[in-house]
Amino acid sequence: MATTAEPILEVSGLVKHYPLTRGVLFRKQTGAVKAVDGVDLTLGRGETLGVVGESGCGKSTVARMLVGLERPTAGRIRYRGEDITRLSGKALKTVRRNIQMVFQDPYTSLNPRMTVGDIIGEPYEIHPEAAPKGDRRRRVRELLDVVGLNPEYVNRYPHQFSGGQRQRIGIARGLALRPEVIVADEPVSALDVSVQAQVINLLDRLQSEFELSYLFIAHDLSIVRHISDRVGVMYLGRIVETGTDTEIYDHPTHPYTQALLSAVPVPDPEARGHRERIILSGDVPSPANVPSGCRFRTRCWKARERCALEAPALAVPAELRPLGGPAAHRSACHFAEEMHVVPAEEVRVDHADGGT
Repeated sequence: MATTAEPILEVSGLVKHYPLTRGVLFRKQTGAVKAVDGVDLTLGRGETLGVVGESGCGKSTVARMLVGLERPTAGRIRYRGEDITRLSGKALKTVRRNIQMVFQDPYTSLNPRMTVGDIIGEPYEIHPEAAPKGDRRRRVRELLDVVGLNPEYVNRYPHQFSGGQRQRIGIARGLALRPEVIVADEPVSALDVSVQAQVINLLDRLQSEFELSYLFIAHDLSIVRHISDRVGVMYLGRIVETGTDTEIYDHPTHPYTQALLSAVPVPDPEARGHRERIILSGDVPSPANVPSGCRFRTRCWKARERCALEAPALAVPAELRPLGGPAAHRSACHFAEEMHVVPAEEVRVDHADGGT
């Protein structure tokens, strides 16, 4: 996972709202589901950026916007410095060739009526300039070999493969056009634990071999730490903390990140008794009715009046500034501070306020 400072993908102020309407003949908009509401991200060349968060926080919506499957409501996505949110036609098609996606579910992302050879070779039909017609079959067989599958399986159908093998087919399809960026949307969440490790190791090897940059989306914190150089923690449509894997996992400053990490199982019984266990009450608020100010305040034990009135900016925590803390470690909390290990087994948080 060798990284460079030069960004290949930059996201600023990314927004995706889905309108809520009522009525049959005369539809009237009554609000909006704020799936993504102001996300800033930067992906360097050869880097892996992990994005974590609860289900429904907007991770997959960000992924779909990056590859052009969804149009942003607002904001910019820059690839190699060019704003691709304004592109269309041939220019957009060229960019999409360089930003490919590996989908979450290997069972529904492959067409059951197509052979493996047709599935992996389909990108060449859409982008014929990527490979001569007479050479495509050979390239498909090479890709099968690259991802650890027998090239002789080229005429088989998806139902003849296991879940892990199907995901390898999905990865081969993503590599067919030799992209620079792979957006991996929870690529191992549907797989057995032993198979997860194999696929993660494969992605690691392919990154070095093909000089890829990954945006890796997951909810399994241990997997994200293993593969990522930097991590962004997402909550209710926004990034609440960013930093290197060490900064996020060893020195979390946002209460939500601290709660997530405290829920990770610890196999060592002695170590388990010496760490803070944070239990959050209530559910994530609806993205159609988000709390005012800080979106996490209705579940946060640090919440004050200021949190309801003012949305915190994603900035270097105040306690790290005098120490010359790294500018990359940012937290969207008015009272951000490093989590301190305490002997208590649990810290219970109980807020009845639903907040709007």
